[in-house]
Formats: sequence, C-alpha cells, structure tokens
Amino acid sequence: MSLSCQTISTRLGVLKLNCKGLLFLLVFTISVCGSASGLCPTACICASDIVSCTNKNLSRVPGTLFKFIKRLDLSYNRIAFLEPEWVPVLFDKLNTLIINHNSISSIITGSFSTTPNLKYLDLSSNNLKTLGSPLFQELRVLEVLLLYNNQITQIDSAAFGGLYKLQKLYLCCNSLSHFPLDLYIGKHKLTELVLLDISYNHIQSVPIQRISLVPAKQLSGIYLHGNPFYCDCTLYAMLIYWYHRHFNSVVDFKNEYACVLRSDPKGSNKLPLLHDNFLNCSESTINVSFHAFGFIHEAQVGERLIVHCDSKISDAGTYFIWVSPDNRLLEPDKDTDNFKVFHNGSLEIIDPQLEDSGLYSCIAINKRRLLNETIEVRINVSNFTVNRSHAHEAFNTAFTTLAACVASIILVLLYLYLTPCPCQCKTRRRKRKLPQSSAHSSILNSTPSQDPPADEKKSSSGKRVVFLEPVNEPKQGQNGKVRLFPKETVIAESILKTTRAKSDSDSVNSVFSDTPFMPSS
Repeated sequence: MSLSCQTISTRLGVLKLNCKGLLFLLVFTISVCGSASGLCPTACICASDIVSCTNKNLSRVPGTLFKFIKRLDLSYNRIAFLEPEWVPVLFDKLNTLIINHNSISSIITGSFSTTPNLKYLDLSSNNLKTLGSPLFQELRVLEVLLLYNNQITQIDSAAFGGLYKLQKLYLCCNSLSHFPLDLYIGKHKLTELVLLDISYNHIQSVPIQRISLVPAKQLSGIYLHGNPFYCDCTLYAMLIYWYHRHFNSVVDFKNEYACVLRSDPKGSNKLPLLHDNFLNCSESTINVSFHAFGFIHEAQVGERLIVHCDSKISDAGTYFIWVSPDNRLLEPDKDTDNFKVFHNGSLEIIDPQLEDSGLYSCIAINKRRLLNETIEVRINVSNFTVNRSHAHEAFNTAFTTLAACVASIILVLLYLYLTPCPCQCKTRRRKRKLPQSSAHSSILNSTPSQDPPADEKKSSSGKRVVFLEPVNEPKQGQNGKVRLFPKETVIAESILKTTRAKSDSDSVNSVFSDTPFMPSS
C-alpha cells in the first residue's frame, strides 16, 4: 500500500499533507503528552527539576509531580510512616529526597522501590526508634543518609544491607547505647563508609580491640564526642593516638570528649578526657593500644616483616615514600639494601637485624586531591635466641632455688618429727654422753620417776627431755646426784635441746653459796 498526497482546500489556500509526516507528528505529540505526566501542585514550588513542598501539611507525596524531577523537598510536613505506596509514581531520576522534620515513626520494607536512584536521603528530626532489616536495600547507589535527631535505640545488623556505596551516615543525637560495629566488620559491612557520626548518644564503652581492625581511611571519620564514656585508660590511649594522627573527629572536637567515673553512674561529674593525663594511665597500657592500632611492630632477627602504611587518604592516586631511622628514602621500584616498598604503601624488611629498629615515617602524597599525610611507625627488632637463652637461665635459677628451699623444709621436718624405730638390744642401753659445755643444765635427779613439781611442769610443758638411768649404787658424797660416765656414749636422735625456764631447787645451777663445793674424798 503506497501513501499518496492529498490536497485539502481551506480558506487560506491549499495544504498538501504527506501521510507519512502526519504519522510522525502524531507520535511526537503522544510522546510529549506522555512525558508530561503531571503538573506542579499548587502546594509546591517547582523550579526546573527541583520541587519544594515544605511546610504544606502534607501526609504523602502529591501524585501530579513531574516524573523528571531530581530533587524533592518534603520537610516540615506531617508524614507519619513510609510504605511502598507513599510515593505513587516512579521517580527514576530523583537523586535527592528530603523528609526531615516530619512525624515518621516507622519504615516498611519496599518504601523506596519507586525512588531507586537516590544518592541523598534526609530522614533527620523524625520519630524513628528502631531500624529493622532490611530497610534501604533498594537504594543501591545511596551515598549520604541522614538519621540524626531521632529516637533510635537499636539498629539491626542488616538494617543498612545493600547500601554498597554509602559514604556518610549521620546517627548523631539518638539513644544508641552500643557502638554499631557491624557497619565495619560484620556480614553487611559498608566498605565505602568514610564518615560515621554517632556523637551525643548514650554510648559508655567502645570495643577498642575490634575497632583497631578498621582501616584508617574509615577510622578517621568516626565521630564519638558527646557520649558519656566511662573513664578508661585504653579509651584514652585510642583517642590520643587518633589525635596524634590528626583525625578531624578528635582534633576539631577535643573539648567535647568527657568521661565519668564508674563510681558515678549518674554522670553528675564529667571529667575532660583529652586534657592532660588525669587518669594517670601507665605507659604500658598506652603502648598496648598503640600495638593494637599498628603504631608499634615487633620483629625477630631474620624473620621477614611487612608493615602497612595505614593512611586515611589511601586511594589509587596516592604515592608512598618511607623514611628509615637513618633518614634514607625508601621508594617503590627502588630496592634499598634490606628494604622494599610496594605501590600500595607496604614496607617489607626482608632480613630484619637489630640495627633496623627505630622510628619509620610513611609519607602518603595525593597530587590529584592535593593532600598528604605522614604516619610514624616504630619497629622493634629483637633476637629471639638470646632472649630465650636468658629466659632459660632465669628459669633454671628460679627452679634450683625453689628445689633447694623445698629440700631444706623436708629435712627440717624430718629432723623435728621423725623418731628412730625402737628395738630390743641384747646389751644394756648405752648412756648418752652430754657435751661438756651443757653439763650444768643437763643434771637430772636420780630419784624414781614421779610427777614433777608444779613449777617444773609449767616450765617444761611441750618440751622433749632425755631421762638418763641413774647408777644402781651411787657412791656416798655425791649429794644424790647422777655421776656421768665419761667413757660411755649415748645414742639419741631427734631431740630438741631447750633451756629450762626454772631449775629444780636441788640443781647445782640453783645453788648460790659462798662456800666452795668440795668433792668427797
């Protein structure tokens, strides 16, 4: 079928229309009318691709808006909750949505299915209390999310799942009591997140050892000021380390970091955390934190060591230079003796020696961003063999001393409490021969054994004494005393020699007379 030209008579003359051109005009008219699916509502102000509907008592998005808008401001209205139908039209070009200062208390999954290309979402100053999972999974290209000045007390670990390009997250002025660590090392971690503002919440402690695993590129953007922290030396060491690294989160808000004592749970007396070391934190505690954050590295002689340059401006356009303790420049692609620098900023010491110990500086330079940063790292090289030898010697000395003490105690106990086994001897028991120096204190009465006087009982209670057999027929003139036989020996073991507190009245030691003692002839 061929298209022919038709002549149409009018008052103004003759108009020749080509049927093919008429069809093209009809399609163009339909497409234009279809693209203009809405008009600017009377409650809003429209300027090109920007629409502002602020403070108009709206509870939902007007359905007559143009589909090609890129920025929509719905602040200061009375929107109460977000559901999949709250935006009736697909706005695939919308990249900025502002809904602050409304009454939003809940967000239902799928609420952003009609705005998939948002890069900036402002939900601040609403009534949100919890963030379940998942809420923002449709926003695959979202970069900035504002949630400050709500009433958020809990965040599910998967609440921000799917936000692979999120760079800034503002959670200031809420009621969070725990640090959202899952944002950095969890299953749904945000690898592009470079700013997290959780200032002025209810956080009292921070998982410092786990935060140390976060790269400095993300670490430098964590804002913690205004929280009622417990006074803790580890926290102090971490913040001091951040301050020395010139993290803006600490440098700009140094006066806003305070802590309370654990004995003061109400926090009535807040103490400045970064002004002087009023906590009297030991150097060892601070060094442990520096170890955790990569400021101090330990190496053994001969064992390969790799130290990373943890710079906060690290990206594809950053160039790294290391400076050794002896002021030598170490650069990529230039091997210097025992050192090698990689393009990602890592420093390799191939064969560490004791003289390689010292303070190293990594300089990160980004010409495109006109930024540079210097990171200082201390490397301690020690000789494990020597240290182990010293430790072994110290252990041997301590063990020998301990063994000697135990042996001495055992011998003393044996000496005190182990008595010889009694046995029957065929011959008469030999008498004990006392030393000459103790003869005066060892003379015993030869009278038959009977109860001693009361004074003697008192003075000799709990003591061991040796009873010597008296001579059967004492010679006259001995005053009833036992004569010791100097040539006989006495066997006695495990005997305590004790001096009697008070001697018998018949003892020689108790006789005080000017008359000389004369033996009988």
